[in-house]
Amino acid sequence: MSLPAFIFTALLIFQAGLVVTGGAVRLTGSGLGCPTWPECTDGSIKPIVRQAEGQLHAWIEFGNRLIAWLILILALAALIYIVKKLKNRKDYKRLRALALLQIAGFAGQVVLGGITVLTKLNPISVSAHFVLTLPLIAGALALRHRILDKPVLSVKPTTLTVSKIVVALTFIVLVIGTVVTGTGPHAGDVDAVRYKLDERFISWLHADAVILLIGLTLALIFVIRAAEEELVKKYLGKLVLIFLLVSLSQGAIGYIQYFTGLPELLVGAHLLGATLVWISAWRIKLTVSNNSK
Repeated sequence: MSLPAFIFTALLIFQAGLVVTGGAVRLTGSGLGCPTWPECTDGSIKPIVRQAEGQLHAWIEFGNRLIAWLILILALAALIYIVKKLKNRKDYKRLRALALLQIAGFAGQVVLGGITVLTKLNPISVSAHFVLTLPLIAGALALRHRILDKPVLSVKPTTLTVSKIVVALTFIVLVIGTVVTGTGPHAGDVDAVRYKLDERFISWLHADAVILLIGLTLALIFVIRAAEEELVKKYLGKLVLIFLLVSLSQGAIGYIQYFTGLPELLVGAHLLGATLVWISAWRIKLTVSNNSK
């Protein structure tokens, strides 16, 4: 693997991984495993022996914090590579801006992390933590897409429009999903407050949005097959099919976890699935973009 492939692939993996490790924090009740910020506990940046919150909870939360610092290192490496090696590219300014946004995103996540701890896992700050990760994942994927010269296809206006709607609806589905989580039992701490919403209503609203998303994805497949050239049918059609399969799998996990009482393992799988859904949706967006390299 080349150096740029390693840097930009690792950046994407760790941005997505932050969602999974954040989920592990909540699912294990470790949200306040480090009860202070920016220290883990009073007088120590890392967990200490015989910490009141317990070693397991403390190290799970501390590990999640460390992931953020690894992301910063990778984002800095990405920026240095772009500045040193890619100044002659036409899209240099855009690449540099994307890398700088990764660094700014780290700062935003640190601030939100502190607010989340200091507000004792208020669901609004927890949701914001996840929502901020979505554009950061998208930005990391965009960097990788451009640096590794992935194709950008010229498509019909209808295909472009439906693709944009699918991506926008995917974002809405994921945001509603954070509200579902914020009303459910996996708060990260037994004493954390929850959204004062009807859990059944918000869960079914989320499910209805997913059904609409699946329908629009099927419509996009139809549009591609009916109107596009062979190259677009083959390449973009494959990406949309992957998105459809990931979304269907994610929907199935969602239904199963709802009707089985939200077991931790399935909830964790659902969080992982959310990142894969978003990545596969954003790959579609990047591929049909009219912006040239």
